[in-house]
Amino acid sequence: MASQSANLWVLLGLGLAGILFMTRKLKKTIREDFGAFIERLQLLPPPQPAPPKAPHPLTGLTFAVSDVFDIEGHVTGFGHPDWERTHDAASRTAPVVSVLVEGGATCIGKTVVDELAYSISGENKHYGTPTNPAASSRTPGGSSSGAAVAVAANLVDFSLGIDTVGGVRVPAGSCGVIGFRPSHGAVSHNGIIPVSTSLDTVGWFAKDSSVLRRVGHVLLQLPYAVSRSPRQIVIADDCFQQVKIPVDRIVQVVTKSTEKLFGRQVFKHENLGDYFNSKVPSLKEFHGQKTNGEVKTSSIKLLANVVQLLQRHEFRHNHEEWINLVKPVLDSATSAQICGPLGASDEEIEICKSIKNELHAAVNSLLNDDGILVIPTIADPPSKLGGKDILSEDFRSRAFGLLSIASLSGCCQVTVPLGLHDKYPVSVSFIARHGGDRFLLDALHTMYASLQEQADIASKSKLSKNALTREQSAEIARKEAIKLSGNNATYYSNRAAAYLEVGSFLQAEADCTKAINLDKKNVKAYLRRGTAREMLGYYKEAMKSSLLKLLVQWHFTLQTLSMHLYSSQPTKGIPFC
Repeated sequence: MASQSANLWVLLGLGLAGILFMTRKLKKTIREDFGAFIERLQLLPPPQPAPPKAPHPLTGLTFAVSDVFDIEGHVTGFGHPDWERTHDAASRTAPVVSVLVEGGATCIGKTVVDELAYSISGENKHYGTPTNPAASSRTPGGSSSGAAVAVAANLVDFSLGIDTVGGVRVPAGSCGVIGFRPSHGAVSHNGIIPVSTSLDTVGWFAKDSSVLRRVGHVLLQLPYAVSRSPRQIVIADDCFQQVKIPVDRIVQVVTKSTEKLFGRQVFKHENLGDYFNSKVPSLKEFHGQKTNGEVKTSSIKLLANVVQLLQRHEFRHNHEEWINLVKPVLDSATSAQICGPLGASDEEIEICKSIKNELHAAVNSLLNDDGILVIPTIADPPSKLGGKDILSEDFRSRAFGLLSIASLSGCCQVTVPLGLHDKYPVSVSFIARHGGDRFLLDALHTMYASLQEQADIASKSKLSKNALTREQSAEIARKEAIKLSGNNATYYSNRAAAYLEVGSFLQAEADCTKAINLDKKNVKAYLRRGTAREMLGYYKEAMKSSLLKLLVQWHFTLQTLSMHLYSSQPTKGIPFC
């Protein structure tokens, strides 16, 4: 009994020690600023100019920089201890950091990046993964994870990151802050470790759209100009159909906010996949090289392959010598990407470069000087910490397909938070033509308050969870019903009515179109499609559906009248038609 009692006390002591250890560990994490910072430092701005000169534009603001930017006297770590160990301290500060300090902001530290700034997960086994303040059980997104976390946790007013294929946009969406990727080449890359030279951009995070714009004006060296309102808002319908987040809620928030500010006439809906198929001919050549043309693949999915191939090719060109010499210990996923076989010939790399040039022209042509393209930032919610879904080919294809549009075209893109859904951040992205950075920053500043207002209304709406549950039930019913009646127009029309009730207008419009294709006389399908298109902003198309409905009704009325007159004749005659 005595020995059992002693063992019990030992176990109890170990348990209490474990609790104490975990408590201290938790406090340490909080004390270490969510794990965002890898190094604390201070770069102070110059004294304010004497009146009547205006104060520095960024006076009073603090910022942090990702650990890819050189700061004099400090080693740039590139997210890996072996890189830090094999490199000397920087002899000068990156110009982009100096410009911000000279503009009145105070730099307070360097933040964690994914190892070698390559991944979009936000996880780093060497320095620890920064805690996502918006969803602590989920990844913060990468590669500029710490920079996004520092802003989301209110540790700084803004921060700098590097965006190659989503390095700023993904963590902005995951942490619920604004993230801006400027036009390629718009901001100096001197004093920054390159990842993929033709895709890299210096991006920045902020919680406040006015701060985002002030920082942009300093970094982009923009002179004063009158802000312009967008004349066209292009919604990429096919891009929204592949996401695993509440599509209709995002589209409705953007639609209602835009209508309120600019009117319904600015809307345009586009199938980007079809548009790129017609405007980027080299995609067919790339597809043929990879599959001998045997398998049909969407152009968005092909772009995902192109951007990953270019990133891998250029990263190796920049760093393969160091990797072969040092042989750093890499995460298995990163190692597979940068150390595995390239899987591309020189000819295919040249085709990728042609695709890049053609996509640049295609997106610029679509948007002109005053258009904005609306797409999801990323197709999936933030991944679970340590989860394997981010490694799957489907996840990567969905993610990089969306991220490739701005990366390959070189256009500017901003990630805009739209509150939470199921406790995880939701966002949308706006893209403007290459060189349209000021226009995009100004447009976001004009729209931001309205977008947040509409997002708040949507999150409080009863539609949120009820709609999702009913849609899931409808999807199960759809699969069962199609087995029995795959060509039943009434089924699709009735399901569209259910979708309209829960506010799922994209699905309702698609079902109505299916019903009409199956039965041109289905009057209810025309009516319901008109309603769905009106709610989505398809004003002209909605009018067309309503007109078609009237024509069909008129045709049936004439047919009925004709039969009535014919049957009432005592002798055979020519029926009225």
